[in-house]
Amino acid sequence: MSKVDLQMVENIKEYKSVGEIAAVLDKEIANTKSNLGEYLRRLDEIRTLAEKSKKIRQIVTKLANKKSEINESYGEMEISGVKIILDANAFHEMTVIEQVARSHQERLMVLQKAREGLRSLDQLGDTEGLNFIVLEKQGVPERILLKTT
Repeated sequence: MSKVDLQMVENIKEYKSVGEIAAVLDKEIANTKSNLGEYLRRLDEIRTLAEKSKKIRQIVTKLANKKSEINESYGEMEISGVKIILDANAFHEMTVIEQVARSHQERLMVLQKAREGLRSLDQLGDTEGLNFIVLEKQGVPERILLKTT
């Protein structure tokens, strides 16, 4: 089955000021940092377990005088585009957590870049009579339309 490129979810939101947009971004940044911290903590825990598991496997293999056979596709199947891992171990979990942590790190960088970009709009000063229509992708402003009311 081939992989399907999924589009990110887009939304349109309306704000009354740059400060309002910045506050939402600041909240997203804080939430993303918090989530990232939690995933990194879990990653440290599972990495320790995975290393212990690896050492035990190496010792048992050595004692049995056999080469360790690792079959990456063993116990893995795909159903309707979703990979299913049967009898998952610490290495499988570590791989998934690493992927999620990388995703959160990338999201954090994009959010921080968007937040920095808003600083130039601060020069507008009084924005009474202006609405800010924001096209967001996955909660990140991609385009801001200034509209007079």
